[in-house]
Amino acid sequence: LGMAAPAALQRSVVSPAGRHTASLIFLHGSGDTGQGARAWIKQILNQDMAFQHIKVIYPTAPARPYTPMKGAFSNVWFDRYKISNDCPEHIESIDSMCRGLTDLINDEVKNGIAKNRILIGGFSMGGGMAMHLAYRFHQDLAGVFALSSFLNKDSAVYQALKRNESALPELFQCHGTADELVLYSWGEETNKMLKSLGVSASLHTFPNLNHELSRTEIEKLKSWIVKKLPVEAPTAN
Repeated sequence: LGMAAPAALQRSVVSPAGRHTASLIFLHGSGDTGQGARAWIKQILNQDMAFQHIKVIYPTAPARPYTPMKGAFSNVWFDRYKISNDCPEHIESIDSMCRGLTDLINDEVKNGIAKNRILIGGFSMGGGMAMHLAYRFHQDLAGVFALSSFLNKDSAVYQALKRNESALPELFQCHGTADELVLYSWGEETNKMLKSLGVSASLHTFPNLNHELSRTEIEKLKSWIVKKLPVEAPTAN
């Protein structure tokens, strides 16, 4: 290929209290880190988002030049021409990060976790990244969540789903109506578009919530996670 394999992503991990039978990958928003996203959720809940059987992984995006910050280096999953839903996607950077995140998924599979026992999602840009990863490359994952996220109008995700025949992971979406950075209408449009392409998608609306996470939202997300990744009954021999 003439391309060096991407270096393994740094990650912050919350181990399950009991036997590890499922994994959750949480992708931070632009300019944050895995450690930062974990600390933010911990601050909101007054404890880590932790489970009996699910390992929670918070990877960190490598620093790269980011166009909306005039090319300054930032921990972002991909580049954007601008923060808007009506410009082209920076597909090269999206696809190269899909390769790095595929390695992370494969690490879990090597640890004996089936693909349908792995959930991926994130906040803001992290949710956008998760939708690309799941709906274009890993349609056998347990589900996807996107908090305050959106896809561009002519997203490669939509193009991929137009040609798709197989069953798709369910989408759990949350968005604040007072979001000034990623408009609620962008999230709503993304939800409608994915539904029209066969994705079973829910959209949870949070009145007066800006571009942030709320406790109610994380509690709702946790319930959904446990519904998608239930504790496995011990198999009878």
